[in-house]
Amino acid sequence: MQAIALIARAVRLVASVIAVILVLGIAFVVFDASATNTIVTHVEDWARNLAGPFDGMFHLHSAKATVALNWGLAAVVYLIIGALLARIALMPAAGWGRRRTV
Repeated sequence: MQAIALIARAVRLVASVIAVILVLGIAFVVFDASATNTIVTHVEDWARNLAGPFDGMFHLHSAKATVALNWGLAAVVYLIIGALLARIALMPAAGWGRRRTV
């Protein structure tokens, strides 16, 4: 049961890290972070790759707003999917240790 809880925590952690990368990428784009900075470049590249399926989903008048909306949506979806996967992983553990009454 401990292993299942550990797996669920790991899934949530991965989803959270992905969401943080996406949010940092949004912040760097919106606030015009220096493209010559290595950290900014790497985070934006990672965010662009992680938000790939969502990139171009919506088009707004501002390029920054478009990135913020699409990547923000990707972050929310990753968090929701991570939470669902963690809950699914914990389902078998919820039934263990309980006795059914007839």
